Order: sequence, then structure tokens, then C-alpha cells
Amino acid sequence: MLRIDFYHLQKSSLDEALPKLLEKAYESEKKIKIKVGNDLRVEFLNTFLWTFDEESFLPHGTKKDGFSAMQPIFISSDDETPNGATVLVLLEGADIELEKALQFERVLCVFDAHNDNEIQKARQMWKSF
Repeated sequence: MLRIDFYHLQKSSLDEALPKLLEKAYESEKKIKIKVGNDLRVEFLNTFLWTFDEESFLPHGTKKDGFSAMQPIFISSDDETPNGATVLVLLEGADIELEKALQFERVLCVFDAHNDNEIQKARQMWKSF
């Protein structure tokens, strides 16, 4: 059964909250797909996840990195899920249709309290789900 959680970031930034969410999901040995709004953000997140903490390690990659099917955490701006992820993390207004969301066990919709566009997209997704 699909579980959908909405994370309304009011006190912390995405840069603070995302690594914690990913670490928790990764520790549960679930494969993860991160979907963002565009390819520039894919590259930003790819770099950020390698450098956010010297003492932490979150193995991840993008289509450009190759070996997409083997990535524990796969980042993209489309609905492709080559790594067979069971956890989907939607960031920065990225969305998904309910039919496609059903392939996952869990969907985490993370949105910024200070971004009206992200709030509206999260509300739309809440209503459609």
C-alpha cells in the first residue's frame, strides 16, 4: 500500500532536511528516486550530496554518471526509475500522477514554506491523491 508524506519545511532549509530524510531511507535499505523540477537542479543535488558533510556518505548518481540501475539513490527530473526505487522523494515542486506513484511504497513530497509555487503544487498533489 502506498504511503504519501508531505514535509512542509518551515524551520529548516532543504539543504538541512534532505540529507536527514535520505539517510533514514537509505539505512532502511530501500532504493530511492529523487525527482526535481529540471536538469540544472539534478546536477546541483548530485554535487551537494557528495559535499554536504565530510563524515556522511550517501551513494547516489544521475543518468550522466552511468550505472543508473545500480544507484541506491537516483536523481532525475523525469519519471524514469531505472534503479527500481521503492521510495520517491519529490523536491522543489516536482510532481507525479497517482497512477505512476503507485509503483512506489512511499512518496515524500518535500516543499518550502517560503515558496508559493511549491506550496501550490503540494496542495494540488494532496487534492489529487
